[in-house]
Amino acid sequence: MRANKKSTRAVWFDADDAPDLSAPKWKAKLAAAPVKRGRPKAADTKLSTTIRIDRDVLSAFKKDGPGWQTRINAALRDWTSARSAQPKRRQAK
Repeated sequence: MRANKKSTRAVWFDADDAPDLSAPKWKAKLAAAPVKRGRPKAADTKLSTTIRIDRDVLSAFKKDGPGWQTRINAALRDWTSARSAQPKRRQAK
């Protein structure tokens, strides 16, 4: 271990120094503690879906490294906002 790194070893010198977690006091504290697992939920969650994309398009997004799905999402968001800003065309009958 290098000199500038602090040790992560436990500070206990004797196993008797550890609290008895089976004691009623500790059981009550552990039972009352909220269990928080995983990442907090976002206010606007994403939807998992399957989409078929041309290989060259997917390769272009993946070549820039991690975050390619986020970049695809941003590109689709830009496209949809640009499309909604355009005046609507009347379809030919």
